[in-house]
Amino acid sequence: MSANSQFTFAAATGVGSLPGGDAREAAKTSTGSFEDFPFLAELPARGPGADMIGRTAGMLVEVFARVEPSGWRIGDRPGRDTKRARSWLGEDLDALEEFTQGYEGLLKVQAVGPWTLATALELKNGESALSDAGACRDLTGSLAEGLREHLAEVQRRVPGAQLVLQLDEPSLIAVLRGQVKTASGYRTHRAVDRQVVESALRDVVGVHGGGPVVVHSCAPDVPFALLRRAGAAAISFDLSLLTERDDDAIGEAVEGGTRLFAGVVPGTDTALSDPAGSVMGVRTLWRRLGLHPGLLAEAVTVTPACGLAGASPSYARKALAHCAQAARSLADNPE
Repeated sequence: MSANSQFTFAAATGVGSLPGGDAREAAKTSTGSFEDFPFLAELPARGPGADMIGRTAGMLVEVFARVEPSGWRIGDRPGRDTKRARSWLGEDLDALEEFTQGYEGLLKVQAVGPWTLATALELKNGESALSDAGACRDLTGSLAEGLREHLAEVQRRVPGAQLVLQLDEPSLIAVLRGQVKTASGYRTHRAVDRQVVESALRDVVGVHGGGPVVVHSCAPDVPFALLRRAGAAAISFDLSLLTERDDDAIGEAVEGGTRLFAGVVPGTDTALSDPAGSVMGVRTLWRRLGLHPGLLAEAVTVTPACGLAGASPSYARKALAHCAQAARSLADNPE
């Protein structure tokens, strides 16, 4: 069992994105909703550079990207899009620092993982970086160095924080299965070898220096075993997308000390059930796996199913509060 698996997580947190464009309001919402596990919010509504790909592209070291009509494309020098991404990140960090004065506890920061980044960034020829093994290696190295610097900056601003790094990998399964389309849309890129995928993830996970890393994917068929081998201390997923074929991998993860970040609250406006009802699926999963109910609070962190960028501001606040309430229900009534 890794040292990461011994880390004590809190009962609830957010995934990453929030609606709107006000950094101070987002920081206030995050820290107010989760007193013991806030997160550095992303606000993609501000435009390119504030989206998850643009924000992470702005963190890269010696690799630069700009916005083209087709998406983000790697360029030779930092342009206005890189500068905008870095400026917005600085604004978000300023706001977070303001609302975490004297804070001591868990704090989560998010970035796109190497494989989703490779599918989203284009080379000069218009194809995704995924088409070039050398470009993938360069991206992984640049991302690792950029995250190392980012984590150090957050730690400097919030010195009492225990940082948790979340890597967002929604495209990971498509990469493994050869389902990522080429620029023409008529073909798909070849599947990447699982060992190559695992190795790159391990390199990026390793930048946190033994600190806990969560890998998040709100796509079906999350590769639990691969992510655990790559060093993930926790795996974040949309609970509604699980099927019984995931049971063995989830059971092994729990027994191996891997934390489950269970996405149980819808990411877009909908009528919310009572908190106990929201975690009924977690209890059902537990019974199906034959796991002891007393393990629930030790093994599960409650989150929204995915980011909340597409929600209304009022629903986003309700959804985060609902996660905290659902986590308390889970702890108080595990049966």
